[in-house]
Amino acid sequence: MYDYAIRFEQDSTPGLAVFCRDLPEVNSYGDDKEHGMREAVDGIESALSLYVEQRRAIPEASAPQPGEHVIHLPAVTVAKIFLWNEMISRGMRKADLCRLLGLAQTQGDRLVDFLHTSKMEAIEKALAALGKRLEVVVSAA
Repeated sequence: MYDYAIRFEQDSTPGLAVFCRDLPEVNSYGDDKEHGMREAVDGIESALSLYVEQRRAIPEASAPQPGEHVIHLPAVTVAKIFLWNEMISRGMRKADLCRLLGLAQTQGDRLVDFLHTSKMEAIEKALAALGKRLEVVVSAA
């Protein structure tokens, strides 16, 4: 659902530029493919922050095309995407979430800050307050 496909393009300088069809805001770079895959996670999380800043829903990932590589985001990032999209679908702002959870603004802001690592329990609590339950599925790598 949120396993985004990326592609590499040779840059004019040594290394590879990283792009994502589903998140055109992604702008990342790697010395080689392995490095680019690691950097893509940071690039995607930075792009997700723009969606929050602009109060836009985060799109689901489309199927990868030939030559693309799939990025599996950390579980906490995926949980934040679900939380943010649920808030957007309800017309909620971060301040509304803070009031609902009885949190200070900075604490509530962090729940949908993709550049801040939150505790999964805090995100689960926020989702529960919105009538949602987080489920974890483990699959073969």
